Amino acid sequence: MFNTHQGYQSMLQQDQLSFGLTVPIENYDKQPPKMDHQVERAQLAESLGFKCLWLQDVLLEDPTFEDPATGQIYDSLIYLTYLASHTKTINLGTAALVFPLRHPLRTAKETASIERLFPERLMLGISSGDRRKDFEGLGIPIMERNEWFREAYQFFQEAISHEFPTFDSSLGKLNKANLVPKPTSKLPLFMTGYCQQTLDWVAEHGDGWMYYPQRPEQQEETIKAYREKVKKYKGSQFQPFFMPLPLQLAEDPNQKAEKIPAGYRAGRHALVDLLEQYRSIGVNHIMFGLSKNKRPVEEVIQELGEEVVPHFAFPQK
Repeated sequence: MFNTHQGYQSMLQQDQLSFGLTVPIENYDKQPPKMDHQVERAQLAESLGFKCLWLQDVLLEDPTFEDPATGQIYDSLIYLTYLASHTKTINLGTAALVFPLRHPLRTAKETASIERLFPERLMLGISSGDRRKDFEGLGIPIMERNEWFREAYQFFQEAISHEFPTFDSSLGKLNKANLVPKPTSKLPLFMTGYCQQTLDWVAEHGDGWMYYPQRPEQQEETIKAYREKVKKYKGSQFQPFFMPLPLQLAEDPNQKAEKIPAGYRAGRHALVDLLEQYRSIGVNHIMFGLSKNKRPVEEVIQELGEEVVPHFAFPQK
């Protein structure tokens, strides 16, 4: 389906593993990020072979939430466009747009516009959301987000994929009107978690799956279950599997890997071995989160780009 999509092919191929960085690219841990030097770090990542920058979709600061940093502070699609305008080839991804909190017609307009302005660089991850304060702020019942997600997804697909569609839903209707612009290439659409749906639904309706970090042996079972569902609905079609990974890169390149919350602390040699395990079980893209590093973040990006990323380089189709 995406055989000629330049951005997709640059980062997603069967049995291969590529890498991205989550934004903000800075050491901020549990404090709100300062958002300084993001463009320079994005350009550095691009020059070193990272394939995508990933942005969260968060409205409100919630001090009680596990991650109170409100994503990258700025609206995800606005900031994504800003970063795209300061880079040349690196993909820009959402991990993930919260569909129940965005009107699908506006989402279609915004993402189609980004696709036309920055062709084949947008990687659209979508989710049902989990930040209660954001739902409360918009007056949307969080316990009904499964239905809101499905309806928003259907409306979005009708608007962005069809000319002058006829469609009626509780979110609005389309009748003798057309969304412009239409994207020149189909947008890759990746489900994040279960989106309050079933694994069957995720496999049938998405172009890939983003799932939470787990140890390799646990993730292998998750990927097997997903790929069985994909085969059921789409035969032999390749659908990529994504995973975020918080990482503390040790100064000692020989330091063994040890668990930290949701991720690992490791020297680069142990990290390469660990990443090869993930590649071998079917992980196709890993999003490194560097916020908890004690080392300067540029130094970490440089070492990853020079000493880790090249181990997993693959030929471009």
